Amino acid sequence: MGREFLEIFEEWADSYDETVVGHDIEYKEVFSNYQQILEAVAARSIGHVVEFGVGTGNLTNKLIANGLRVTGIEPSPSMRKIAEEKLGGKAVLLDGDFLLFPQVKNIETFVSTYAFHHLTDDEKAEAISCYSKHLSKGGKIVFADTMFESAEDYKQQIVKAKHEGFPNLAKDLETEYYTTIPFLKNTLEENSFSVTFTRFNDFVWLMEGVKQ
Repeated sequence: MGREFLEIFEEWADSYDETVVGHDIEYKEVFSNYQQILEAVAARSIGHVVEFGVGTGNLTNKLIANGLRVTGIEPSPSMRKIAEEKLGGKAVLLDGDFLLFPQVKNIETFVSTYAFHHLTDDEKAEAISCYSKHLSKGGKIVFADTMFESAEDYKQQIVKAKHEGFPNLAKDLETEYYTTIPFLKNTLEENSFSVTFTRFNDFVWLMEGVKQ
């Protein structure tokens, strides 16, 4: 359920914000247009928002600035501590993950950035089914994450990372659970969502599912 990667985020917490602004050359393209991605997710969100993978609270800040009520779910104590300090009590932050999280009432949008790939495809399908049960008609799933147009495109990005001398990026692509747009589209549609995908860089797409 993604918690096998928790140690990585405990270690990454103090330097995460430096990584997302492009200080790590290997991940520069992954985080290209980072602020625009956060703003796009926030702009598409409505009502009471549950955010998975709060991290250091960067998306949470955008959601709050848009006047939205936010309940944040974050499994990393170190990340959660930084977010709590940054947000100053403006959001409720809870321990949990995409599949195991405290009961939250009246959810209108589920959001996440740079985190859904910590779930296997089977777990992604389980999560989407769960969210569908929580949402009324018009409710949303708005996730931005690395995803690929096909399995072949996925393989080519691994080859490219190795060719460019980016071993850490290549390892991430090979060991975490990145998926394809056709899989996500089919899964969302099977769970009563209409869905659109918007590309923001060579890796990240924004997925917006609206409950029908």
